[in-house]
Amino acid sequence: MHIYSFKLNGKLITKIVFVIIGLIVTGYFIYSAYTIYTNSFKVNDEQEKENIINISPENYTNVLKEVHENMDKYIGKKICFTGYVYRLSDFDNNQFVLARDMIISSDMQTLVVGFLCDCKKAKDYDNNSWIEITGTITKGAYHGDIPVIKIESIKKVDKPQDNIYVFPPDDTFVPTSNII
Repeated sequence: MHIYSFKLNGKLITKIVFVIIGLIVTGYFIYSAYTIYTNSFKVNDEQEKENIINISPENYTNVLKEVHENMDKYIGKKICFTGYVYRLSDFDNNQFVLARDMIISSDMQTLVVGFLCDCKKAKDYDNNSWIEITGTITKGAYHGDIPVIKIESIKKVDKPQDNIYVFPPDDTFVPTSNII
């Protein structure tokens, strides 16, 4: 029969406890760093997917104003929105404004507002037809430098039953990031 005797002193126990705590803290640090590192790529991928400026009737004029006033900041950004085709007589065959009617008075007077768009298939879409586009904001010229949407995808949609009008931009609107 073998009998073992252990003699433990306070200094040895303290050292063992500190080594164990050190290993736990180091392991937690490595795990946290790994989690942050792997999740940072997921966030960037999600941001790439969400890097499209989606315009709704509620933010339409705020986005329109912001992009026109700070055009260089938005060059190269993707944008997606719905409106109707509106043309002026001096537009090229590949140009139209993707427009909405902005209410400017209490008696429902409206003003046409929108982005100038460039699309090879522009002539396939009649005036006042409703479409949804996704495109890239570029710098163009029409009586001066203005943002022009280079259309990448376009499809016909039905005229909305509600929210066909937009309202003037908010005086308090401040974009909180590069993506509106």
